[in-house]
Amino acid sequence: MATFRQMALSEAVAHTPGRFYKEDRPVSAYFGQNVFDLDKMQRYLSRAAYEAVLAAIYARKKIDRSVANEIATAMKTWAIENGATHYTHLFQPLTGATAEKHEAFVSVKDGRPFERFSGDALVQQEPDASSFPNGGLRNTFEARGYSAWDPTSPVFLLDGTLCIPSVFVSYTGEALDMKVPLLRSLQALDEAATDVAKLFDGHVRSVSANIGLEQEYFLTDESLFNARPDLKLCDRTVIGHNSAKDQQLSDHYFGAIPSRVASFMKDFETEAYKLGIQLATRHNEVAPNQFECAPVFCEATRAIDQNMLLMIVMNKVAEKHHLKVIFHEKPFDGINGSGKHCNWSLQTDTGVNLLSPGKTPTKNLQFLTFYAAVAKAVHDHNYLLMSSVCSLSNSWRLGGHEAPPAVMSIFSGSTLSKVFESILHPGNETEDGAPVDPISMVSSIPEIMPDNTDRNRTSPFAFTGNRFEFRALGASMNAAGAVFVLNSIVAESLKAFRAEVHKRESSGEERRSAILAVIRDFLSSAKPVMFEGNGYSKEWAEESARRGLRSVTDVTEAFKASLEPSAIAMFDAMHVLSKAEVEARYEVANELFVKKLQIEARVIGDICLNHVIPAAVSYQNILVKSIQGTKDTFGDEYKTLCQADMETFRKISGFVNALSKDVEALVEARKKANRIENMAERARLYGTEVRACMDRVRYSADHLEMLVDDELWPMPKYRELLFF
Repeated sequence: MATFRQMALSEAVAHTPGRFYKEDRPVSAYFGQNVFDLDKMQRYLSRAAYEAVLAAIYARKKIDRSVANEIATAMKTWAIENGATHYTHLFQPLTGATAEKHEAFVSVKDGRPFERFSGDALVQQEPDASSFPNGGLRNTFEARGYSAWDPTSPVFLLDGTLCIPSVFVSYTGEALDMKVPLLRSLQALDEAATDVAKLFDGHVRSVSANIGLEQEYFLTDESLFNARPDLKLCDRTVIGHNSAKDQQLSDHYFGAIPSRVASFMKDFETEAYKLGIQLATRHNEVAPNQFECAPVFCEATRAIDQNMLLMIVMNKVAEKHHLKVIFHEKPFDGINGSGKHCNWSLQTDTGVNLLSPGKTPTKNLQFLTFYAAVAKAVHDHNYLLMSSVCSLSNSWRLGGHEAPPAVMSIFSGSTLSKVFESILHPGNETEDGAPVDPISMVSSIPEIMPDNTDRNRTSPFAFTGNRFEFRALGASMNAAGAVFVLNSIVAESLKAFRAEVHKRESSGEERRSAILAVIRDFLSSAKPVMFEGNGYSKEWAEESARRGLRSVTDVTEAFKASLEPSAIAMFDAMHVLSKAEVEARYEVANELFVKKLQIEARVIGDICLNHVIPAAVSYQNILVKSIQGTKDTFGDEYKTLCQADMETFRKISGFVNALSKDVEALVEARKKANRIENMAERARLYGTEVRACMDRVRYSADHLEMLVDDELWPMPKYRELLFF
């Protein structure tokens, strides 16, 4: 009888590429068709209502509820015309995922059905708040919470439902989601950055943060995925021996996209375009069956909402291709994991990128101001910023030579480094260099025009021409958690910059001189976090410690960064999070860490006791019959003839006994941790003792995989999961 694994392999072979969202028109013909964007609003709204929406988006003014009724009617009309039957407030609770509760448009009065959607329903919903993580802000028996429409992110249609991007707060007004602190941080950043930008251009009225989120992910066949209990329940393999061939040849990286994957990509891109998500690139990543897509930059709130939506769409489309998308940061041991690189920049309402150095960075005082402010912010809160990307799933990846090191540093590049040195040491001024010579190879190939500086993939926070690339985010994360921290610390730094300039000007110093002096002070303060070398090197680990930069070596310890007085004071001063909200998020981080690791520990125990050990014992029975048969036939000669069989039997016995013992120890470690009432202490025990037991269990299980007959092994192996 075929094993579950063999049936899964047979089913996987049967799957062939196919298009499910055939769209023969050019992208421009259907881009944004499922979004209630400004163009559609103009057609459905009165001028007054349309201007109220514009004021909410660009001036962050509240929409009057009387106007909301007209907007709701327009949304309902458009949605029903396009096949919608329900609406929902789509919000982002502290689970890190999205949540939605669908309400029907249809209502009945006097036996007659009609569609209804009021301004009150648009502006506010009351979802049950009791079961979402809240860190002690709510009691379990207190269920009321509120979701409220966020007009800064566009409404859209998905699977016949009108989706309204929203925030989520408790009955008493505390933030219970990822978006509220993001919006607060953007407001703080806008105010602080605008005040500084006005030093150079009095016409600036607002500054926005723009981001682009590069999304890495793995694909595997659906039937093989379902044959792995660990992938189904944990999104990662808790056991599994490395494939003989994985990424060592670098042949997958930027290689030809497999036909089945290309078909999937085209279909999810089509759906993304209809939702107004402007995807720019797609390619194979380093690890086998790992891929990446990247959008064009847009305003931070929209970018993050679209990224969360994109992950939903990718999962839905993958089902139709009999594929599974894996966003977990480290689903397979021994090969590169997945990140979500966050490219972050600042732009004025006048269209100026404040982080663009231009052709003459030495003379671009505005650029130098904002760069220095960002650098000082990253230095002053380097550990907090690095902790913002800490999670159980990202911990398997951070600090390895596949992701940025777990200590914060800024890479500026040789050109800017020279500029900064000349500012820090007056008298050694440098001039903006001549253009870099083009690279010429052979006459038939056009010349290559190099950038002013190289890239540094080992830097967690690298400057890449006109933006910073925060490379440490995990692929499964809601980027809002890291972005609101970055926005907040930069807002604090910019406020300090403006205050220092004002103080110097009040003392009679000329403005340009005052600005340059503060730039010098900020760059000097930030110098410990500026690093141009190899972030993976042992030398940098030692040097960063001498500079006083703390490395994230323990995720649960890193969670405490938000509780430090400097962090609480900063969040409070920027009006991003209250002390109670910070403490609640700390509690939630520990709670999620425990629960996810608890699931993984139970899964690895189940797999080993119910799959691995039975398979190993079955193979031992085969070996015993072979040995006994040889002995019956050849007598004492069997000792020589069955030497390999007997040695294999002994090895399997050793690993089975160790596995059984280690699983028992794992269960006891879990019980010990679960008795701890304090969630932070429980998380610490799970992160140390429970995790150490899991490592020992995996060691034996992975060795058994290499000893047991391939026909008997119960689950798909890496070589099957990672190669179509």
